[in-house]
Amino acid sequence: MASSYKIAVLPGDGTGPEVVDEALKVLKAVASKYGKTFEFTDFNWGGENYKATGVVLPEDGIETLKKYDAILLGAIGHPDVKPGILEKGLLLALRFGLDHYINLRPVKLYPGVSTPIKDKGPEDIDFVVVRENTEGLYAGSGGNLKKGTADEVAIQTSINTRKGVERCIRYAFEYCRKRDKNKTLTLVAKTNVLTYASDLWERVFHEVGKADYPDIKRDYAHVDATCMWMVKNPEWFDVLVVENMFGDIITDLGAMVQGGMGIAAGGNINPEGVSMYEPIGGSAPKYTGLNVINPLASICSAAMMLEDLGETAMATDIEDAVKWACANKIKNLGAGKMGYGTREVGDLIAEQASR
Repeated sequence: MASSYKIAVLPGDGTGPEVVDEALKVLKAVASKYGKTFEFTDFNWGGENYKATGVVLPEDGIETLKKYDAILLGAIGHPDVKPGILEKGLLLALRFGLDHYINLRPVKLYPGVSTPIKDKGPEDIDFVVVRENTEGLYAGSGGNLKKGTADEVAIQTSINTRKGVERCIRYAFEYCRKRDKNKTLTLVAKTNVLTYASDLWERVFHEVGKADYPDIKRDYAHVDATCMWMVKNPEWFDVLVVENMFGDIITDLGAMVQGGMGIAAGGNINPEGVSMYEPIGGSAPKYTGLNVINPLASICSAAMMLEDLGETAMATDIEDAVKWACANKIKNLGAGKMGYGTREVGDLIAEQASR
């Protein structure tokens, strides 16, 4: 642990700057309590910058970010920018350039938060998804033939390497061991249809688990069955490990299970480098500037960042403050329904976390 941390801040688009502001407010409050300091540096990369300059990510952007201890991201997505430009040019470029090979998504229902799943509570919904983040269909391998004609062919290839699969699986085993809940790691794949990629994942999963993690129980679930069981029996899961595309899908389902995008935090992790933390929801441009967007996912992402920086006590104080606010103050996680404005929610968490 250090006494001071350098944090790169990418506020992004739409309501991104608003939720990031509240995360920074909470970080400053809890840092003061522990005698720590943060040095925040803003980078205005996003839709407005692209419209003004035509640049999504500066040529030296990746190398610049490597100088920081961590990155906080608001949200990317601008209504005046064609879909795909910012997502590929910034989000995916950062994931690949900084080798964020893990996407970490806790799915945890807090007391006082409503879930659409009948008769399930916080004791039932508490699992973590470890998603591979730099391979699969998102690697961008493929192309078009005879585009725009009646004979057009579009090919998108899923890339799965032994190195990429194994390092993701090892991270998941280590995380499961550290989490020390049920010590059960579930591989999510589609071995009955995707027989090449899923076979690689399954073989590595069992080889690594048997050799190096005999204390962790290994389980398997088809991705479609996982979607059913996340709704029917979420208590079955402890830690799940999954390839990129399937992980993208089931983590959004997980967000709904835990109460909505307003509480869903995520991390793009490079255990050996600089990681980036963000709420998994979008930029919600229609709510920009209205002081109604929920900042809890951004605040919880900041807590994830602190945990990875080794500041466990600070992270716990923030999470406990969020639990307290959900149980006692905030009426609903939806935008404009919280009973408080965006800034007021940030004030609540900051005050409680700094006590």
